[in-house]
Amino acid sequence: MESSEEEDDFPTHEWITPQSKINSIYQSNAEKGIRKLCCELLDLKDAVENLCGNMHTKYQAFLRISEEVGEMEHELIELQKHVSAQGILVQDLMTGVCRELEEWNQDNSESLQAEEDSQGNEHQDLLVNEVDYHKMIFLENVDVLLAEHRVDEALDALEAEERNSPELNGSGDASSTYKSAFIKRKVILEDQLIEIAEQPSLRVKELKSALCGLLKLGKGSSAHQLLLKAYGSRLNKSVEGFLPSCSIYPETFSVTLSKLVFSTILLTAKESGLLFGDNPVYTNKIVQWAECELESFVRLVKENSPPSEMVSALRAVSICVQASLSHCSLLESKDLKLSKLLTVLLHPYVEEVLELNFRRARRMVLDITENDKTFSLSPRFVSPLSSVAVSSSDSELLDSGMKFMYIVNDIVEQLTPAAIDQYGGNILNRISQLFDKYVDALMKSLPSPSEDDNLIEHKEVLTFRAETDAQQLALLGTAFTVADELLPMAVSKIWTGKSEGKDPGSGSSENIVSTSSSSIDFKEWRRHLQHSLDKLRDHFCLQYVLNFIYAREDRIRLDARIYVKMQGEDLWETYPLPSLPFQSLFSKFQQLATVAGDVLLGKEKIQKILLSRLTETVVMWLSDEQDFWDVFKDETHPLQPLGLQQLILDMHFIVEIAVFGGYPSRHVHQIASAIIARAIKAFSDRGIDPQSELPPDEWFVNTAKTALNKLILGTSSASEVSDIDEHIIIHDEIISDSDDTASCPSSIASSSDSFASANMGESESPTFLSDSES
Repeated sequence: MESSEEEDDFPTHEWITPQSKINSIYQSNAEKGIRKLCCELLDLKDAVENLCGNMHTKYQAFLRISEEVGEMEHELIELQKHVSAQGILVQDLMTGVCRELEEWNQDNSESLQAEEDSQGNEHQDLLVNEVDYHKMIFLENVDVLLAEHRVDEALDALEAEERNSPELNGSGDASSTYKSAFIKRKVILEDQLIEIAEQPSLRVKELKSALCGLLKLGKGSSAHQLLLKAYGSRLNKSVEGFLPSCSIYPETFSVTLSKLVFSTILLTAKESGLLFGDNPVYTNKIVQWAECELESFVRLVKENSPPSEMVSALRAVSICVQASLSHCSLLESKDLKLSKLLTVLLHPYVEEVLELNFRRARRMVLDITENDKTFSLSPRFVSPLSSVAVSSSDSELLDSGMKFMYIVNDIVEQLTPAAIDQYGGNILNRISQLFDKYVDALMKSLPSPSEDDNLIEHKEVLTFRAETDAQQLALLGTAFTVADELLPMAVSKIWTGKSEGKDPGSGSSENIVSTSSSSIDFKEWRRHLQHSLDKLRDHFCLQYVLNFIYAREDRIRLDARIYVKMQGEDLWETYPLPSLPFQSLFSKFQQLATVAGDVLLGKEKIQKILLSRLTETVVMWLSDEQDFWDVFKDETHPLQPLGLQQLILDMHFIVEIAVFGGYPSRHVHQIASAIIARAIKAFSDRGIDPQSELPPDEWFVNTAKTALNKLILGTSSASEVSDIDEHIIIHDEIISDSDDTASCPSSIASSSDSFASANMGESESPTFLSDSES
């Protein structure tokens, strides 16, 4: 204002610019911009707030509209279905109307022509039109029921129409249009019933209703197939839900699985009987379906069981056999005999489990002398073994017997009565084969003169060697105890079919295990064990005799040259005695009998049979040893009658040893007589006349008895014989001889007592192993 006043008071000049003009021109642009920007920001803020409010309102409206659209879409779908159904009805109606119009026109023309002939025909045409109208109305009603899936009402309507209409029940024209339309409706109804029955979540009542509808339509085969399919599907669902829990209890899961399978089969058979009756066609289909389910059951058992080589797998398969065969018996009332089929299906898997378990057992038996203390046995098994091995300082024998019995008992304890009934004979055969392996392992522990330096590696494998007489006798006693007492006790469960049964050896030997797969006679099974024990006994006797023969030196070695070198000694004139090898042999037998009395205490018959077999082995070796007889044929060695006398006296002496010991001497006497005859012939071939040089037979018998008494009483020169050297001398040329003669003892086993039957009753002693003189 002041500027304006100054302008008024003072005149301006052109060259003077007023202050107000200067301020208006040069005012700060920044201030103006900031003011303008603030105004615009305020306007923008108001616009944003308005926009947010509008968006929230519109979003709620959008959600509401979306919900309405969803509902409208659902209603539209329902309306579309309804329109489609109505369209079908309209289409069928149009088709029917057109067809009826054509028929009506045709009938009308015919009626007009007939009207000229007769007035009565007009009335008949009216009746026909009424019937056609009734058919049209019926078909329309059925179409409505089918469109609305009211299957029960549609079925009743079709049944009533077919029953009341002559045209449909077979008395009318089979090619009529109405009948074709009627059949078409039945096919549609059948498809709807099948669709209903195939629904997985269908209840049993609804399933039965659908199947009954199919039966009313005459579709029994389809209905039965749907029944099997429905119950099979339910069984699969139950099994699939159960399988994940199989690993929790792998040994017993088969019980639950068997219950699921067989209960479904039983329920299916019952429902089939109720719906379809006893029709053989449907019964056969049930059997075929059940067979398929059994195959799946066996496959599932195998897939979910423990590995076949484990003992738990044997337990699992035994429980499976027990449970499944028990459930099979429940199906017998429905004429479903599936036991034989189930046994056939299970047989390969059971065989696999048995084979792998016994293969594992054989591996353990081959390592029988390993120090494994993890096993434990009942005192009823340990006590008999301890009584045998207590006389030996080595505990390996006791451990070997205990371990073998633990292996057998562990297998037997896994078996159930049904598994025993089906596979008991098979298992017993395998146990006897396992005992053979045990005997083989024990035989390897016995010393043999064939063990030369080339078998060092084999020696190093064995952790136990039965070197002393006590150890070897304890080994034989252990094997006998296992076979005669413990094995029958362990397998008594198989004989009696119970968890605990009496020892089969104490009762009748005529018990027979009746199994579906195999059977075995008790006497035959025991005879197999006896054969294995006899093999062990014969091996011991042969190796014992060979060790004795080839471990001697000089004059006490059993060699044919001792009979060639004899030159009329003074000893024969006063005290005729057997040769030193036979005196030493008698002393050896006496020592062995003393040790046997301590180790095999209470088993006197075993001792007799063992020593008898040793005596037989000596004469058998002399009879079969060709090198022994070749000496007499060698003309470089002069023969003297005294040598023949000494040989004959030695043979009588060996017979007297058998008689003195109370052993069966018949076979020893036969072989000794054969040796004497062969020796006489050998000397006769060299020019010596036995008739003139030999004393009578009575002299040899009396002299042998006298010599035996002197040796027993210690009054003869037998005391001059040095103590028996336990060191075994191995000769290269002897190895082949021992191999050739190894089978000799077993070759004449038919004429001696069985080692295994020593403590058995007469009914348990095999007749072909008995001795007439025993």
